[in-house]
Amino acid sequence: MSDDQTPAGHPEPGGSEPGTPERGGPERGGPEPAQIRFFGTTWVHHDGGYGLRRAGAAVGSLALAAAGAVVLRFAFQGLEIAAVGPFVGILVVAGFAICSALAFRRTWDGFVRRPDPAARSAADTSSQGLMLIGFIGSLLAYFCRSLVEAPGEKLHRAEYTAARERYARRRGARTGNPAAKKSRPKKRR
Repeated sequence: MSDDQTPAGHPEPGGSEPGTPERGGPERGGPEPAQIRFFGTTWVHHDGGYGLRRAGAAVGSLALAAAGAVVLRFAFQGLEIAAVGPFVGILVVAGFAICSALAFRRTWDGFVRRPDPAARSAADTSSQGLMLIGFIGSLLAYFCRSLVEAPGEKLHRAEYTAARERYARRRGARTGNPAAKKSRPKKRR
């Protein structure tokens, strides 16, 4: 929800009241943590039902992957009923297996590091179809990562820590009045 849509007196999901620096919120004037889907900002201090959310994300993604496998099984049975032959069946199974493996790897890498914006190419946008076909691999990557942490937590934590350090350095560099230092006359001996 945006600030305009948040009812007065109700905290935003995964955090505290907007603008209040509590235990889960950012320090006054400092950088704010990015929200992770299904987790909000609970990943910062592992509060606000973080453990339950992780368990729910793991169970939900595994259940969706199982449901997707059942749907693919029905599709494969449709190919068997159509009697298209073993070659087409092998191609379909191999295609889904390869696409799922590629989707798993790409999703897992997305949890560990940000893609370089300069390195994005037409191949990345054209591989979105492979990701759609290999949705089971993406769901399994989400499940596996949920067992360890909130998916993307390590990446977000590193970025948040770096932003807080940059903010602290900038704040430390601005202590004192630089104009007062320049206007003082030098002592002569």
